[in-house]
Amino acid sequence: MNLKLSISVLLLLLSAGPASAQSPSLRPAPSPSLPLPEHPEEADAVVADDAASTAPYAWTILPPLGLREPSTIDTLYRNYAQRFVPSMVTDAYGTTGNLGAPGRTLLYFEREPMSDFFFADALRYWKPSLSGMRFYNTRIPMTLLSYNNAGGKENSQDRLHGIFSGNVDARGQVGAMIDYLYSKGCYDYQATKHINWGFSGSYIGDRYEFQGFFNHWNMLNMENGGITDDLYITDPAQLQGGQASIQPKAIPTNLTGAFNRLSGAQLYLNNTYNVGFWKEEEVDDTTTVRTYVPVTRFVWTLDYQKGRHTFRDTQESDIEFWKHTYLYPDQSDDRTSYWSLSNTFGVQLLEEFNKFAKFGLAAFATHQVRSYKQTTDTIDRVVPLPEGLSPYPVDKVPGSHKENLLWVGGQLTKQRGTILTYDATARFGLIGPVVGDLEIDGRVNTRFPLFGDSVSITGYGRFRNTAAPYLMNHYVSNHFIWDNDFGKTRSLRLGGILDIPHTRTRINAGVENVQNLIYFGPDCLPVQAGGSVQVVSASLNQDFKFGPLVWQNRLTLQTSSDETVIPLPKLAVYSNLSLNFKIAGVLFVQLGVDCDYYTKYKSIDYQPATMTFYNQRSVDVGGYPLMNAFANMKLSKVRFYVLMSHVNQGMTGENYFSLPHYPINPRRFQIGLSIDFPN
Repeated sequence: MNLKLSISVLLLLLSAGPASAQSPSLRPAPSPSLPLPEHPEEADAVVADDAASTAPYAWTILPPLGLREPSTIDTLYRNYAQRFVPSMVTDAYGTTGNLGAPGRTLLYFEREPMSDFFFADALRYWKPSLSGMRFYNTRIPMTLLSYNNAGGKENSQDRLHGIFSGNVDARGQVGAMIDYLYSKGCYDYQATKHINWGFSGSYIGDRYEFQGFFNHWNMLNMENGGITDDLYITDPAQLQGGQASIQPKAIPTNLTGAFNRLSGAQLYLNNTYNVGFWKEEEVDDTTTVRTYVPVTRFVWTLDYQKGRHTFRDTQESDIEFWKHTYLYPDQSDDRTSYWSLSNTFGVQLLEEFNKFAKFGLAAFATHQVRSYKQTTDTIDRVVPLPEGLSPYPVDKVPGSHKENLLWVGGQLTKQRGTILTYDATARFGLIGPVVGDLEIDGRVNTRFPLFGDSVSITGYGRFRNTAAPYLMNHYVSNHFIWDNDFGKTRSLRLGGILDIPHTRTRINAGVENVQNLIYFGPDCLPVQAGGSVQVVSASLNQDFKFGPLVWQNRLTLQTSSDETVIPLPKLAVYSNLSLNFKIAGVLFVQLGVDCDYYTKYKSIDYQPATMTFYNQRSVDVGGYPLMNAFANMKLSKVRFYVLMSHVNQGMTGENYFSLPHYPINPRRFQIGLSIDFPN
């Protein structure tokens, strides 16, 4: 029995125990319009954030003051297998192909702003983050372990993921996470190896509250630069003298000795002290319950982050791939590091219980220190350059840089109530490069009865006037050097969401106008657009249920007023048709096939030396359906699946590329399981 099968059998034999939780799916969470399960054990458990509740519950943190937002404890078996197909991260995803490899969503309204350490943006879906951090209160210890496997000896894909959460008492909790991903890739020189781990804890007391975590990541990605000729996929016979097929691992690639390593950590500590009063309520004639009612909160949040990026290429023959070489003629060894320390102090008047505000009202100030270190230029520029090196394109870039920044802001919230809730947060930059920066985010939600159910309408808006990240202005490496003086980028986004659970319908429409956008041009260098670009997007989630037959559909229409600045596929569709039933009253089964499709467009491309995605105007990507056949099952505390990914290979054309020269993984068999363990 091989090792992978042994692991699967061992996990299955050990399965049993209490309900548990799983890490969030890479795919966006199912919308409220999905069909309601007929059995409670099929559902994501969502429990209000109530420290007195006896049921297990989960929550996430909303910055900057650490407000808690109810989240899910994942026990859902439906569509579980699709989480392990690299190209299925979102409904339209551009990726270099492997699980854990760099990628970027092609749906504009899903994109996040560029971070201060831009290398991490390409691995956003695989790296632990504050937005994806879940806290649990489960009363009894909770452990979940999942394992996924695909491929054979030459192209194996393995992922082992574990979550633990246990309560010290009714108010205190500790947790841990480990995520090990190792995938050799279906094509040569694209292996990935990620080791992520972390610890968390929380205490929700009457006066004092604490939420914190420490996460560490170490992600290694081989870079092959894409295949040398697309004909190896679209028409291999033309390159092989009539031979109509070729093994994926035999396809030559542009790079053979290059890799990126991204490592880092985040320490997040949110502390709150509540000031209020004790309230007594009579339960009966002999029993009185005292409850502490907070009125004002004093908040201190510490957020420390660090990151290190290394790009190495030790193969001399790879030098032909690069247009310019500045520092080392026969190899690359680029190193860039970053750390930041933020302290946020705030005071919040809580809604309903404060005579000065019937809504939540807060003020805060954030001080941040950022530090950067870059590759040192050791070449003497006075004497003639060594053979193979290009002239320095700019003045010498400093090897290190430090910034001090200060923001002040406010927050208005109304989280209680069934008819109307809202929140708005604004902050203004006062010191450092962020002087004059303004960020405003807002949301308002209302509900009303219709068709015997509750219909929800949500409006949202966002305004940004922000300075360029330091590394967009100043950067040095072996193949790319720039020294820019970019101005602030301004953007305004407005939109709304209509949710009708009765008809399983969800509509989200929005528009954004962005000025002076910073993006990467065809030469793989950052450039700032001189004018405005408008993006209009509308998406529809529409699901149907006919007895055991469930048909889930998501459709997104989007258009950009300037495709040279923001290229987008105009249509993205995800459709999933499945048969859902039970066997012997205990085994839940979902049998089906799904399809991802987006229209052709002038695709973004990937630059491995900087881990960035740049615009190009010569190659079209898209117009190819990616289909998967699957069986997702659940027995007691065990979820497991079998999957044939890219089942339509060879049936719907051969132009299956995710990015220019980066093909989608060929058809292959995958298995996996997720188990709640006894504690």
